Amino acid sequence: MRQDDLSQTLCQLESGKLVKIRVDCMSNRPHCMTYYQLQGTKGAYEAPRGLGDVAKIAVATDDNRTGYTEWRPLSDLNEYLPERYKVASGTEKGAGHGGGEFFIGEDFINAINTNTQPELDVYKACEWTAEVLRNAGFEVETGYVGMPTAIRAVWGKGHPVIGFLGEYDALPGLSQKVSTEKEPVTPGAAGQGCGHNLLGVACLGAALGMKAELEATGKEGTVVFYGCPAEEVLTGKAFMARGGAFTELDTAFSWHGSTNNHVTLGTMTGLNSAIFHFNGITAHAGGDPHNGRSALDAVELTSVGANYLREHVTSDVRIHYVIKEGGTAPNIVPDKASVWYYVRALSREAVEDTYRRLVKVAEGAAHMTETELEVEYLGGCYNTLNPVMLTNLTHDVMEEVERPHWTEEELAFAKILNEKSQQYEKVKASGALEDGPLDTKVSPVLNENGYGSTDVGDVQHIVPCVQVMTATCNLAAPGHSWQITACAGMSIGMKGMLYGAKVMAATAMKLVDDPKLVDEAKEEFKKQMNGRTYKCPVTEEIVVPAPVQ
Repeated sequence: MRQDDLSQTLCQLESGKLVKIRVDCMSNRPHCMTYYQLQGTKGAYEAPRGLGDVAKIAVATDDNRTGYTEWRPLSDLNEYLPERYKVASGTEKGAGHGGGEFFIGEDFINAINTNTQPELDVYKACEWTAEVLRNAGFEVETGYVGMPTAIRAVWGKGHPVIGFLGEYDALPGLSQKVSTEKEPVTPGAAGQGCGHNLLGVACLGAALGMKAELEATGKEGTVVFYGCPAEEVLTGKAFMARGGAFTELDTAFSWHGSTNNHVTLGTMTGLNSAIFHFNGITAHAGGDPHNGRSALDAVELTSVGANYLREHVTSDVRIHYVIKEGGTAPNIVPDKASVWYYVRALSREAVEDTYRRLVKVAEGAAHMTETELEVEYLGGCYNTLNPVMLTNLTHDVMEEVERPHWTEEELAFAKILNEKSQQYEKVKASGALEDGPLDTKVSPVLNENGYGSTDVGDVQHIVPCVQVMTATCNLAAPGHSWQITACAGMSIGMKGMLYGAKVMAATAMKLVDDPKLVDEAKEEFKKQMNGRTYKCPVTEEIVVPAPVQ
């Protein structure tokens, strides 16, 4: 093996043993043989090897190049450490990595207590979640099934094997302070517009709660926590499913914040997502239009065709779009244009059929304009398939578990947000606000369809899976709004999150206590599938996208 200025040779002896010969060919840095090392052009670091050893460092200076070959204790360079690392107590340092793990946790807790948003991204969300699970005794795998920020964490043994789907994501342009005014933390930045700061934590809490109950009672069962990124693009769990996730489970639980406390037997739509790219020929739009072939015309004709298609699909189908590229200037015939479409329907079969016909519309537009079409299929998700018995069981548990008690401050905050909502008059007329600005009851099991989409539907076509909804925002909050973000950052969201975690853990323990319920759920699931099998809508050629930071 040869890399840069380092040469390593492995020799296998007749005895079967291996001897590694390592030669630093060019530099004068000290040789380092340990489990953790960092080497650069001007210095080297070596972690302790044990037996009283300490972290060591070797640094070259402009006036003393020979000093580069001499190890010094890391403590000699304490002056370069952040102040809190310099004065860290033994307890803080003992938490791991010289205090690093302690201070990460401290920053997170302080952010919650002060209602300030820490410097976060999806990688940190993944890292912090994984660290909590490791400290709780779970076997943790990050980068699960090839997704950089996906997690699989397991604790326990035997059946039932119960999964918790912890989601994390954000929405563009919804950065928001805990305020009754639209007031972004960072203008234009992403924010927790669906309560994303709560989603993964609720399921994490449920997993930890179930583990604690199993330990306390000595009962058998396996807890599996999945960290599920990319919830808003509706393909995160589909990518995970493509890699084989969720098949190990007997049942699964998911959670989402809402304006009220409920579970549903209704169906949310499946979806396909694709961008149609048209390539034409540019020309001067005034002086030479006959030589141009407009890619924008192809986009517009696709839109016209899609409008005609809408008349000839079932009433549950939704087709919506946004033009991503349409040219540079009116006097230039655009040679490139693209349009992004979603196709939704209450069944996977209807999604695929409508999508097939929409592709034909785009092909026809390309023919009419003499442009070339490239279809960039981004993936899709299944419609939801809610399990009847488990849903009813979860509803009963929601009635049993104590719901949040709202303070005067929380009620006043929610009241102001309600009055500022564009949905206020409609929600008020429905009678939903008669008991106050925040939900305090458990709604009856809903059986009405919704026309949003969620990749929880993919999991629900693999194993019986319930999605729990609890109140984490004011009753009149619009979906994907700054109001939801504001509530998610304060005690309203935190209380709803904890209530959801308790409901999931308590319902899971009912399955542990009565294994026949698991058998019933599986039998019901088999009947719901009616001989169908899950076919991942994210095809093999689609590369796992890198998280947006």
